[in-house]
Amino acid sequence: MADQSEDERRRQEEKERKKAEVRRRLEETTKFKKCKKGGFMTPQRKKKLRTLLRKKAAEELKREQERKAEERKKMITERCGQPKSLDNANEATLQAICKEYYKRIAQLEDDKYDLEYDVRQKDFLINELTIQVNDLRGKFVKPTLKKVSKYEGKFEKLKMVAKTTEVDFRTNLKSVKSNKFKLGEDEEGKKQAPEWANK
Repeated sequence: MADQSEDERRRQEEKERKKAEVRRRLEETTKFKKCKKGGFMTPQRKKKLRTLLRKKAAEELKREQERKAEERKKMITERCGQPKSLDNANEATLQAICKEYYKRIAQLEDDKYDLEYDVRQKDFLINELTIQVNDLRGKFVKPTLKKVSKYEGKFEKLKMVAKTTEVDFRTNLKSVKSNKFKLGEDEEGKKQAPEWANK
């Protein structure tokens, strides 16, 4: 009997130990879930993170604008050259500066014309090649059509007719050859009696 009570006590302790372990596991999982929900990112931390991100973005934007401004200044000085000093310049130096600028402008205009001509030639070549490709594929490209008013031609024709001939609208009216609208005269000019009078 002592063995039985001892076995029952061990079983009870084993059951209690298992229940405690299960409770501990459940508590750990619920704590983990709570951490996921509320978690590491509390509202205060989120707010702080947002402000830091905004500051960093503003700094990056400012740096980018400064870099673009420096690049722009560099390109302007590269293309235009260093500005000429006009302080204490006499008429001959001013004329020399103006001639130098004139030569530069003429050269730039020549380059511009050459570039525009090259662009036109390449556009024409691209157009020809697309036409050839479409011909090879068997597709027909619809050409672009001009918009034309559908009433434009009609009004011009009416104006021309009115100018060439004087329009007499009475001549264009139909004449009625029926006798049913004539008032009581016969073909010979005699007055005819109405039908009710003959009876």
